[in-house]
Amino acid sequence: MGKTMAVHEIPDRVTMPVPGLVSTYAYGTQTLYAAWARWLGQLGTWLRGEKALPQLIRFALVGGLSNVGYILLFLALYGGGPQLANLAGSIVSTALANEMHRRLTFHATDRVRWYTAQLEGGALALAGLAITSGGLAILEVTAPGLGDISEAIAVLAITAAVGTMRFLTLRLWVF
Repeated sequence: MGKTMAVHEIPDRVTMPVPGLVSTYAYGTQTLYAAWARWLGQLGTWLRGEKALPQLIRFALVGGLSNVGYILLFLALYGGGPQLANLAGSIVSTALANEMHRRLTFHATDRVRWYTAQLEGGALALAGLAITSGGLAILEVTAPGLGDISEAIAVLAITAAVGTMRFLTLRLWVF
């Protein structure tokens, strides 16, 4: 067995001969930062790509951000009733999400105008609004004392399912 070294004894570089090749393994802080920066750069390039998985990740990130906005607006307006809070939260978060999807998720700024994205994305959102409103109505009848946080979580669960269908529709037909 080899000698165990204390942390302060680990060299910055270790050269190990390999038959036909000399490899240098770097342990220095600057080298680790450079490797980390290079990896993050490659990840960023991949995430900006046009393949389905990077688009899905961007779609989920935009959806997550718009859901945070939805929840904040829903909770702020809940005093006027859950349906009003749902309507207002849906309209505002959908308009913002449509624009972020047009620009960031699908890189469609040059192909799809703002109005078209709002119209087509809004139509999909109306279907989602109908589904979430129906879900809230069912919750009000079946569990009348559920409360704002529970109802908001239920709407988010429904929205996640609708969001999956929305991603597929936007990716395949709209953008």
